Amino acid sequence: MKLDKSRTNYIVGFEPTAHMKTAHHMILYGCKSPARQEAIFNCGGMAIKDPQYKSALQPCGSGQQVVYAWARNAPELDLPKGVGFRVGGPDSEIDWLVLQVHYASVDYIPDEGDQSGVILHYTSVPQPRSAGVIYTGTSGSFAAQTTSYAEAACQLDEDKVIHPFAFRVHTHALGRVVSGWKVSQDMSWTLLGKKDPQLPQMFYSTDKNDITMSNGDYLATRCTMVNFRSNSVSVGSTNLDEMCNFYLMYWVDGPEIMKKKSCWSLGPPMYSWDGWFLGGGLSNVPNDAASTL
Repeated sequence: MKLDKSRTNYIVGFEPTAHMKTAHHMILYGCKSPARQEAIFNCGGMAIKDPQYKSALQPCGSGQQVVYAWARNAPELDLPKGVGFRVGGPDSEIDWLVLQVHYASVDYIPDEGDQSGVILHYTSVPQPRSAGVIYTGTSGSFAAQTTSYAEAACQLDEDKVIHPFAFRVHTHALGRVVSGWKVSQDMSWTLLGKKDPQLPQMFYSTDKNDITMSNGDYLATRCTMVNFRSNSVSVGSTNLDEMCNFYLMYWVDGPEIMKKKSCWSLGPPMYSWDGWFLGGGLSNVPNDAASTL
């Protein structure tokens, strides 16, 4: 979807029109340019690439950022009053929107076609606060018949104060708890949110509504993975593989959100929060709280 460069709009709500029987999950990306300009293309690490469509390695050609994500019949999301995603216009970071749908099954799609998507609620009235998303992910593998942690941590390095207000978790079948934390430079930990990823993967309100994060703070996330299978499972794009993601939605005063959009780690068994050589170098880790609901 190409946006109007002559007028800035503000997305203030997301209304999904998908069902988990058909769509495993959806991610709405904001782009400066799309990877392709066809209405439909194979975008990103799809397990099966339909030969009737052209392909691209990523949804965006440039300026890629996550705006919204949905899974497991999550309901619609309304942003706080005065908060919006700035899109289009002469000076927005987002000139195009690309919706990536990861399909669970095509068996339930009616003859008239698939309706998996997102209705955007927007306004042209300027909003005083700008919304953004930063998310974490990991690589790694999970040995058979074990419980292990997929962890990530990234330090904020911009002179901005962000106000987290919603979070979303994502794993496949092995995830039991996903938690996200603010870690101050003195290694004090504040819970942003945690959830069972087998519940509807919607954006939930953060644990407290008065948390702020600024330059030097860490965003630390953990997925507790219970591999009940008889084989090792690695991070990958199919539902037989695994994923570990924590999405943090925040607002800032004014028009400029953070430049940092994502943060990745090597995952288990190489990376851990308290590891120094390949890890996050964190201490005072709240192991029990990070892995229990």
